[in-house]
Amino acid sequence: MNYVYICMFLMFLTTYLIRVIPIGFVRKKMENLWIQDFIYYIPFSVLSAMTFPDVLYSTTATGAEPHISISAVVATVVALILAWCKRGLVLVAIVAVLVAIAVEMLLPYLF
Repeated sequence: MNYVYICMFLMFLTTYLIRVIPIGFVRKKMENLWIQDFIYYIPFSVLSAMTFPDVLYSTTATGAEPHISISAVVATVVALILAWCKRGLVLVAIVAVLVAIAVEMLLPYLF
C-alpha cells in the first residue's frame, strides 16, 4: 500500500514541478513564437500519447489477450479523416464507435 502512496507523491511532484518551475524562473513575457507554440501544444501531445495506444486496443474483449484489432484501426482511420475534415468532436466520436461496432459485426462474415 505504501508503494501506491509513493507513486502518487512522485506523480504529484513531477506534475507540480513542471508547472511551477517556468512560473518561478521566467519573469518576463516569452516573445519567442516557437517556444509559445511548443508550450501551447504540450498538453495536446501528452494527451494523445497517453490515449492513442488504448484506442487501438479498445475493442479487445475483457479477459482476452490484448491485441490491435481491425475494427479499432478502421474506426481510428475514419475518426482521423472526419477530424481532418473539421467535423465536430461528438460527431467524430459517435461515427467512430458506430464504425467499430459495424466492423466487429461484419468480421465473422468476411473471414
